[in-house]
Order: sequence, then C-alpha cells, then structure tokens
Amino acid sequence: MKKVKKPTAVVNRRAHYDYHLSDKLEVGMVLTGQQVRQIRDRHAQLKGTYVTIRRHELWLLGLTLGTDTAENIKLLATKKQIATLERKKVEGSTIVPVELKPFGRHIKLIIAVGAGKKHYDKRQTIKARDLDREGRRF
Repeated sequence: MKKVKKPTAVVNRRAHYDYHLSDKLEVGMVLTGQQVRQIRDRHAQLKGTYVTIRRHELWLLGLTLGTDTAENIKLLATKKQIATLERKKVEGSTIVPVELKPFGRHIKLIIAVGAGKKHYDKRQTIKARDLDREGRRF
C-alpha cells in the first residue's frame, strides 16, 4: 500500500523577521484547479508577497506558483474583517501573508497585521534566536 503524503504548509519565514505581527486572520482564496495543485505540491513561494485592499476586497499580490510569474489572487473574508483591516491599514500597519495551509479540500491563507521592525529590532531578534539555540544545545 502506498503512503499518502500529507501536504504541509508554505510559510513566509521573512514575515516574523521583518515585522512585529499581531491579529492573525484565516482567509480563503479564489483559485483555479492548477493553482491548487501547485500549492499542494509546495510549488508556491510567499517571499515578496503582500496583501492590499481594493474596492473593499482583499487581494494577495505577487504570489509565485511554480515557474510562473507572480499572480494576483482574490482573498475571501467577511465585510467586518475587511473593515477592521482597513482601519489598521489607515493607522499605518501592513497586512502580511504568513502561511498557506491546506485544510482538506480548501486552501487557507493566514494573514497578520504587522508593524515594520527597525534595524536594531532585527539584530535583537537574531541575538535572541542565537541564545535560544545555544541554550538548547547544552
């Protein structure tokens, strides 16, 4: 009998390094069958992607699927969630895609509201990570 490999999530590792993240939200995506297959086969890359709001709709811009160029994908969220994100965006926050996860037949995108880190914040992040790694080693 063949082992069925469970698809794993595609993670935007730069998000935690570049932003102070808060208020995570799980949204759906409008995808074609070919796009779903590429995401399930882990041929997607979240590096360089961002979320914007156009005409009270959420859009994921710059998603790279396989060897294709970056694609723009509509995200599915409630009006209340979009209104909350619009308020945060006006206050100066950024909407950052954090993770693409397959949930059964569906693929969900986890987005978070983030504030950009300064250079010294990034150095502190690196230092804390190195200290944690040293602590686990012994």
